[in-house]
Amino acid sequence: MITNTSMNWMRRTKIIATLGPATDEPAALRSVLEAGVDVVRLNFSHGTPEQHLRRANLVRQFAEELGRHIGILVDLQGPKIRIARFSGDRKIQLEPGAPFAIDPALPADSGDDTQVGCCYEELPTDVKAGDSLLLNDGLIELEVESVKGSRVACRVVIGGELSNHKGINKKGGGLSASALTDKDRADILTAVEIGADYLAISFPRTADDVREARSLLRKAGGDAAIVSKIERAEALHPGVIEEIIDVSDAIMVARGDLGVEIGDAQLPWVQKQLIGMARARNRVVITATQMMESMIQNPQPTRAEVFDVANAVIDGTDAVMLSAETASGRFPDRAVAAMDRVCLEAEKHPRARQSDHRIDEHFHRIDEAIAMSAMYAANHTKVCAIGALTETGSTPLWMSRISSGIPIFALTPHERTCRKVALFRGVYPISFHHDTSDHAELNRAIVEQLMALGVAKPDDLVILTKGDLTGVKGGTNAMKIARISEVLAAAPQRSETG
Repeated sequence: MITNTSMNWMRRTKIIATLGPATDEPAALRSVLEAGVDVVRLNFSHGTPEQHLRRANLVRQFAEELGRHIGILVDLQGPKIRIARFSGDRKIQLEPGAPFAIDPALPADSGDDTQVGCCYEELPTDVKAGDSLLLNDGLIELEVESVKGSRVACRVVIGGELSNHKGINKKGGGLSASALTDKDRADILTAVEIGADYLAISFPRTADDVREARSLLRKAGGDAAIVSKIERAEALHPGVIEEIIDVSDAIMVARGDLGVEIGDAQLPWVQKQLIGMARARNRVVITATQMMESMIQNPQPTRAEVFDVANAVIDGTDAVMLSAETASGRFPDRAVAAMDRVCLEAEKHPRARQSDHRIDEHFHRIDEAIAMSAMYAANHTKVCAIGALTETGSTPLWMSRISSGIPIFALTPHERTCRKVALFRGVYPISFHHDTSDHAELNRAIVEQLMALGVAKPDDLVILTKGDLTGVKGGTNAMKIARISEVLAAAPQRSETG
């Protein structure tokens, strides 16, 4: 009836690890998963569909062997606005005050010290004199002096070394490239073939971009949850960001391109706002980009990186993400272990366990009211765990929006739901198969599972939530605060003959 599982239920914040060349050896991938990964990211900006399918299959194989439920997040590339190439594939040095032009009409490999081509034909219509263009993740800044035909004439403000295919951002946002490219549309089909649990949309400008992605995914037969990556300045406009969050299942604070567009100094406060907004609207939130960047080359993180991860945890992020640290770094498993260690320590801070989430609001659904009531009771009663019988994961999601040090166990017969809730802060998936409609027997089965995990003893109190009719989506309508020993006594274990 119950399948055994192993997990680190002590850590509430989830860890996402990006896969890549550094994890392609099976032993390396298994080591990374064993270090504590909850969700893997397949970055479709790199690699082939065949490579991603192989990685996904290995993750599923190892997860089963480890008795774990590990989600898969497919991250679509989105529009990549980049300069073209320099003749001879050389690098150039831009000096402050020097003229430099970007012209989509130039041949792709004809760049020199004064100009370069561009893959984005709409650039001349998206910019005007006085705008600032940022190249190479913001390391180089150009001021637009004039636009004549396809030629965007600029003056170098901040110089530096520039090489082929570096990205272009407009300070303050405003580039009109569509969030979904033809490549993305094709990659959605691959994501469905993989059976992705989450699909991340890059550079959405409005909620319509998210709606379009969901429609394409559903038409392809996929049911992944949609993650909107917040990385455009215009996505932060009042009214726009709220709608993007509302039509998404999760958001990612993608601090790379976002930081380039709005400026690094604004990032910390914007990150805190986005985490708070997502949680208030019952959405999952991921904090990403350069969290332990130095571990690409070094076996230990810097103190600044430790502070960065810890602050995101204290602010309430559901997950923290590793990118190149695990995809191409020298120490992928160490990076996961370091992040695990920092998260565990940060979660001990009292602020990470406090919440006034929706304390003055009315609830519109019975299962939502049960979830909120359970968390209020949990935070004001000495319970050791919450066992939530769930079909879709909605009840554990609502519970997880309220900060608490009490583990929430999502018990479900559906593997898809197990992998989905693996991303929720403080929620731990359990494969739970039951063949009884007797509530006393069902309660006993749940508490036996909690005891088997080592989180509950006979004298402990637990909270159980489920529906009168099990197996019905949205049917959670009951909450029970119970002592383990009393639950066991109320339903003696059935004999093998029935």
